Amino acid sequence: MAAKKLRRARLSQELCERLSRHQITTCQDFLCLSLFELMKVTGQSYYDVQKLLCKVSRACAPKMQTAYEMKLRKSVNPSSAFLSTTLHSLDKVLHGGVPCGSLTEVTSPPGCGKTQFCIMVSVLATLPVSMGGLDGAVIYIDTESAFSAERLIEIAGNRFPAYFDSNEKLFCMTRSIHLYRELTCGSVLKRIMSLEEEIISKKVKLIIIDSVASVVRKEFDTKLQGNLAERSNFLSRGASVLKYLAEEFSIPVILTNQITTSLSNGLAIQADLVSPADDLSLSEGASGSGKMESGWVTAALGNTWSHSVNTRLILQYHDLPTRQLLVAKSPVAPFSAFLYTIEKSGLVLQDGKDQTNLTWEGTNPALQTIRVRNTALKDTLLDASLPSTSGETQSNTSNL
Repeated sequence: MAAKKLRRARLSQELCERLSRHQITTCQDFLCLSLFELMKVTGQSYYDVQKLLCKVSRACAPKMQTAYEMKLRKSVNPSSAFLSTTLHSLDKVLHGGVPCGSLTEVTSPPGCGKTQFCIMVSVLATLPVSMGGLDGAVIYIDTESAFSAERLIEIAGNRFPAYFDSNEKLFCMTRSIHLYRELTCGSVLKRIMSLEEEIISKKVKLIIIDSVASVVRKEFDTKLQGNLAERSNFLSRGASVLKYLAEEFSIPVILTNQITTSLSNGLAIQADLVSPADDLSLSEGASGSGKMESGWVTAALGNTWSHSVNTRLILQYHDLPTRQLLVAKSPVAPFSAFLYTIEKSGLVLQDGKDQTNLTWEGTNPALQTIRVRNTALKDTLLDASLPSTSGETQSNTSNL
């Protein structure tokens, strides 16, 4: 709440402009100054500054509400509580969809559909409330240059052909998606800090960052002294501001994460730098060969970050056309699993398919094992690594 802009604390425009010239723009900036400093920058008396302090403090202090009031607000206006994913079985487990007012993380190995999911829910947020949408704009912060406007239009046209029945409607939808490409931690944090007024002016109903891990892992080598503390500070500040925005405006915030390989000796390496065969041996552990596992693949950014997000969805490999979605952490839903495929219309659940391969290891979301390769491909990968007796190269494994 301290990140609230002073303009929204009902101070006069003249005073806000005067404070802004001194880089005092948020309630936190204001409250961190002494009475003497405030008298100097505002030009007001000791008594008037004390009244200003009380006014700003009340504006940013969290207001008490009862559980009954929370329940009543959500029942009166269900659209303010959840954003439907249109994946009906998932929505049912999550009591409506992606929750508003909190942070939802989507983590997976490369190629499982994190960005596809983000593009899909971007379309959903722009839909009318009568169709399960939020009838608003989307802020999409792309740190991997993975966003595709063509894919956005393809998903919209194939998922809702009756609604997007003209180019005009499709173009209107695309104008509601505000894309920012931020490639450094500093630019991401600066963008996050400036979102409050943009949410109000553009009627934003959804914030997406794809992905948080991308910029963090490029800039912070945790093996260097002090980098781990700096990384934790960046993640904590970013999560704090995003939680404030989600709660203050009752909107969902979706963040994507990457994976890491945690070894038994306590080290961690990026799982996307490990070979496919190594991925198999790490993710299968003791269950596949009877040998002691040497490590496991799990969500990146560590245990502290896992506590910053309210809901965690894990996407992982299942078989060649099918992948698996896990509800790994949620304040309202039990651990659940769903099979899905990626189609022209986005993610499509495969309801009714057998899930006998479902595994659940441990209860700590930060240590959940993620399947990074299809275990059915193990023999193919191992065969490919052996010398060919015929002298021919097995080129089909190059696409895995």
